[in-house]
Amino acid sequence: MPEQMELRQDIEALATKVVVQDLSSEEGFEQSVRSLAEAVRGVRDRAEAGGCPQVARIASELCDRLEGPESSARDVLSNALEAGVAAMQQALEQVPPPPPESAAYSLAQDPELLSDFVLEAREHLAAIESRSLALEQDPGNSEAIHSIFRAFHTIKGLAGFLELDAVREVSHNVETVLDLARNARLNITSHVIDVVLESADYLKNCVNGIESKLHGEAPAPAPDAGLLLDRIRALMTSGAGADPQVSGAANPAREESPGPAAHPEAPHPQALHGEAKAVKVDTGKLDYLVDMAGELVIAQSMVRYDPDLAATKSPRLQRNLAQLARITAELQKTSMSMRLVPIGQLFQRVARQVRDLARKMGKPAELDISGEETEIDRTIVEELADPLMHMVRNSLDHGIESPAARTAAGKNPVARIGLRACHQAGHIVIEISDDGRGLDPERILAKALEKGLVANPEHLSESDVFHLIFEPGFSTAAQVTDVSGRGVGMDVVRRQIQKLRGHVEIQSSVGRGATFTLKVPLTLAIIDGLVVGVGCERYIVPLFAVHEMFRPTAEVIFTVENRAEMVMVRGSLLALVRLYRKFGVRPRSEDPCRGLLIVAEGEGRRFCLMVDELIGKQEAVIKSLGETFKNIPGIAGGAILGDGRVGLILDLAGLIREPTHESTR
Repeated sequence: MPEQMELRQDIEALATKVVVQDLSSEEGFEQSVRSLAEAVRGVRDRAEAGGCPQVARIASELCDRLEGPESSARDVLSNALEAGVAAMQQALEQVPPPPPESAAYSLAQDPELLSDFVLEAREHLAAIESRSLALEQDPGNSEAIHSIFRAFHTIKGLAGFLELDAVREVSHNVETVLDLARNARLNITSHVIDVVLESADYLKNCVNGIESKLHGEAPAPAPDAGLLLDRIRALMTSGAGADPQVSGAANPAREESPGPAAHPEAPHPQALHGEAKAVKVDTGKLDYLVDMAGELVIAQSMVRYDPDLAATKSPRLQRNLAQLARITAELQKTSMSMRLVPIGQLFQRVARQVRDLARKMGKPAELDISGEETEIDRTIVEELADPLMHMVRNSLDHGIESPAARTAAGKNPVARIGLRACHQAGHIVIEISDDGRGLDPERILAKALEKGLVANPEHLSESDVFHLIFEPGFSTAAQVTDVSGRGVGMDVVRRQIQKLRGHVEIQSSVGRGATFTLKVPLTLAIIDGLVVGVGCERYIVPLFAVHEMFRPTAEVIFTVENRAEMVMVRGSLLALVRLYRKFGVRPRSEDPCRGLLIVAEGEGRRFCLMVDELIGKQEAVIKSLGETFKNIPGIAGGAILGDGRVGLILDLAGLIREPTHESTR
């Protein structure tokens, strides 16, 4: 029964209070007795309401002792409390279970409630992780302790409601530890943070198991909480009686927030405020809304450019069409913004990784985060998780020196890793920097030559050399470890960023550190592009990859070894890619001087793309070409243009990689 479960929780909380309250000293004795009396009264009232008369009788006798003349006899009172709590626990175990028919339906079987629990628990676990890392840096941050306490307290309440006993028990015990900390009876140390984070990891595994069951998958075996509970309970006994003057939390915390016994299930005011301003929506419905908004934009554009409508000269009709265009654009903008989430949740995962890896490698490091409020499409956030993990791991393993080496080089033994995000021209720019040894181009080039990755090293710029680290199998690690050394990490980074239609830039100075800049689109649903024509076909060139456009003259066109065509652009020779040859299209003219050259970039390489004409600029809604055409080299997708025709969106990295096919026409 839920009443018995709540009563058991109250008795456990009382047992903890008996342990941590110091009844042996004059100072605080009366306050401790009042606090214990209030907790015992709560147990008594809960037992009476829940139909447990034996427990209620024992609690009532304890209340009489705490409020009677014997309350001044410390030893007698302490023994009576311990005996009374044990008696209540024993009496509760003897309460008969409810008859089978009353348990025909369990809340733990309700998929909707469990789904809500998974969503809410994950939010609280993310907050626990971020606030714990902040608390480790500033042990005196009482608000961080309160925030972590509230998160565990909420998870405990939800788990108890849904009869998730393992989750409830771990949450309850961590909550007790945090109550000691916020009441100045436990020092916040790295060991305490370790236990809190391990508890959050345990709960995360439990939540993942629940989600797997909801999806009809076989969940992984439930982790054993025995050793974890032993570590948590060890903190309770070691923390009791800690010196408030050196404790992680200040005494005023006691007045700021009452302990769990005062209002065990009272919601936090911020939670109520949040519920009033936000509503949870199924992601499938949200994606459908975004798709329909995109379809509306396409339909509006087709109406606007309809030739029959263009012949109409009615000013009123033109005003109405302009109003429709504004409303449609605003609707699409709003629906797209609903997909955006702060990138801070991704950064917090990295913060935990930096903490754990730095301790494992013996390389003290601090993470400097900025721009975590920057919003990005939730799909891209998920896709960026692996690249960021590999880059930070690579920075710690290869970039950051040992404390002794840093001291010898005149550096702070504690390294700094920077993680920054910002918006830039429709893109998200993410910088990962460190103040380590930097990239050594000579060493990279030597390793690339050894592995046969480079044929003509004399033609490589420093940037080209740096990008060799993204080649499959490339690694400068002296030995393979469980952290790196197999040459797969940075290759994963490049492939994943290219999949997101982004690219990576590298800046480095030997001995001073390196900065990796990831540039990815704000969203994968729409794209700003240049609509170009080649013969009777239309193509869309992603605007983010375009540097400039010009009509060439004959003297800037060169042929190398009678094969490769090159164009001299601002002192640099760039490869000439004839788009009509790539796709077998008949152009208006094969003379580059009568066409248009677009200086574009793909895979970190600049080249000139030859087209017939520039038709205009358009914000295109990206459409998949389906399974049949999804792997065509040089094509990233399709879009419906304003006149109703389909334009193919170019994949510039694929264009520069693939060999040219001559037209058969």
